[in-house]
Amino acid sequence: MKVQYLEIVSPDVESVCTAYELAQNISFGDPDEMLGGARTSVLADGSIIGVRAPLRDSETPVVRPYCLVEDIEKAVKHVEDQGGEIAVPPLEIPGKGKFAIYILGSIEHGFWQL
Repeated sequence: MKVQYLEIVSPDVESVCTAYELAQNISFGDPDEMLGGARTSVLADGSIIGVRAPLRDSETPVVRPYCLVEDIEKAVKHVEDQGGEIAVPPLEIPGKGKFAIYILGSIEHGFWQL
């Protein structure tokens, strides 16, 4: 299992980015509008960490891992079969792949397909 994208939603993007930069010796780029305005950093293994502000008033802070899968449709079906709620069905982000968000065990998770 590989976490392809780790999304952190926080009302204080700059402080979160600075803390990771100092503690992990990484750097974040400018906001990427294709990822909701997240500031991102590509890690040594090719995975990405993104920190962004909430996109709507009702969005609460969250840390959401997106696990890399070969077949996102199949992965989503397995989650549904286990009683998971699909919060965002598979969607394409041009040039970045497909993602989906699901809720299982009261926790938000994601899938990512390149």
